[in-house]
Amino acid sequence: MPVMEIKKAGDKVLKDIAAPVEKIDRKIKQLLDDMTETMYAADGIGLAAPQVGVSMRVVVIDIGDGIIELINPEIINKEGCENGTEGCLSVPGMYGEVERYGTVTVEALNRSGKKIRISGSGLLARALQHEIDHLNGILFIELAKTIHKG
Repeated sequence: MPVMEIKKAGDKVLKDIAAPVEKIDRKIKQLLDDMTETMYAADGIGLAAPQVGVSMRVVVIDIGDGIIELINPEIINKEGCENGTEGCLSVPGMYGEVERYGTVTVEALNRSGKKIRISGSGLLARALQHEIDHLNGILFIELAKTIHKG
């Protein structure tokens, strides 16, 4: 599994709205594997397919509890609100304060094509929202109230 190149802010693919996955085939499963390896190699906790140049609605997240793979994720419920610091593998060395929902529930498909539902608060809720934003062409620096170099 090769480590993929992470696209940086300014790359057009990061501004596009990613296409839904129509069919979960060997290519999509390989993409999930390659994205996971790339995320771990870059010391990240989440990665969306557009960040590796693939404009498809695919996300991987691991906040320390094991890998979460999401295909065509959608936020179906959101509650509360909290501020927190975010960074991004596509915006290296920059951090910002971003207001996010405190708890979210996401519906998606897993690598087997089965519909799954995941709820999270705190860091998981933040990661889910951050990565789904990537699928909609939004970078955290566009939402941040303050930005600073790390």
